[in-house]
Amino acid sequence: MTRLNRITDISGIRVGHAEDERLASGVTALVFDTPFTCAVDVRGGGPGTRETDLLDPASTVQAVDALVLSGGSAFGLDAAAGVVAHLREAGRGFAIGDVRVPIVPGAILFDLLNGGDKAWGRFPPYRDLGYAAAEAARGGAISLGSVGAGFGARTANLKGGLGSASSAVSGLAAQVGALVAVNAFGRVTMGQGPHFWAAPFERGAEFGGLGLPQPMPDDALSWPREPLPGANTTLAVVATDARLTKAQAKRLAIAAQDGLARAIHPAHTPLDGDVVFAVATGAVPLADEVADLARLGAVAAETLARAVALGVHAATRLPCLDLPTWRELYGRG
Repeated sequence: MTRLNRITDISGIRVGHAEDERLASGVTALVFDTPFTCAVDVRGGGPGTRETDLLDPASTVQAVDALVLSGGSAFGLDAAAGVVAHLREAGRGFAIGDVRVPIVPGAILFDLLNGGDKAWGRFPPYRDLGYAAAEAARGGAISLGSVGAGFGARTANLKGGLGSASSAVSGLAAQVGALVAVNAFGRVTMGQGPHFWAAPFERGAEFGGLGLPQPMPDDALSWPREPLPGANTTLAVVATDARLTKAQAKRLAIAAQDGLARAIHPAHTPLDGDVVFAVATGAVPLADEVADLARLGAVAAETLARAVALGVHAATRLPCLDLPTWRELYGRG
C-alpha cells in the first residue's frame, strides 16, 4: 500500500472537511469505519470540548464512532451534532436497547476575530458544516493548509492551517498518524524567520527542507504578541493501529502533547485550549505493553510535530485575515 503521509494511512480512518469562506471558518470530521478506542489529554488553559468525560478509562463507553475539530469557539461545538445526525442516518452508534446513539467527542478553536462574517443570526452554521464534513469523509489523501478546522486558523506571525503526517514505528508492526488544526498563540517558526521548530523531525523536504538555522536567531524565543485570553487553541488527533486500552490511549495522548511543545513556542499556555485525542484501531497487538507503548508515544510526538509544520507550510491566504502565509514570505515548497 502506498503511504500518503497522512493520518488516513491508519486503516479505518476517514477524514472530511467543510468550510464557509464568508464565515472564514470550518470543520474537520474524522469518521471511523468501526468504533475505535479513544482517550484525550487537555493541556491548554482555555479548552472547549464535547463528550470528553466519557473518554475517561473509568467510563462505560469504550469506543467512539467519530471525532470533530471545529472553528467557531463555543458556537462550533454544534458541529458534532451534525456528525451525529450523519452517523444516525447510517445506523451507527452505541446500542442501548433498540436505540443507537453515535458517540462523537469534539473540540473547538477560536477564530471569531479573523475578519469573517460571524453575523449568522439565531443559529450558527456549524451543525450543517459538521454534517457536510462527515459526508465528505473518504479514504485516501487529505487536503492540508487552509481547509476544515484550519480554514480560519492563525498563529502569532503566520496563517495557521490543518496538517497531517504519519510514521512507521521502528521495531513494531504498528504505525502512527497525526492530524492537527494549528491556531496557536505561539509561533511555529523561530522568531520572524522561515525555520520551523519542528525541523529536527522533518522527513525529506516536506515543509521546506531548511533544517535548523545557524546560528539561532536572536528573536527565536521572543514573546509572540500581546495576549488575548481564550483567542487561540491547537487541536490534534493521533492515531495508531496498535491494540490499546483506554488507559493506554490516554498515555499515548499525553506523550503526543510533546509534539505540540516541540513545534510551537510557547505551547500549552493559559491563552490556548490545546487538546490531543488519541485513537487506537486495535489491529496490531503489542508484544510488550510497556516498552511498545513508550515507543508509540515517542513516534506520536514526532509525527504530531511534523503535522504542525506541514499545516502552516501548506496554508493559503485568507482575504479577510491580514496575516501572511509561510509560502508568501519564503517562497519555498
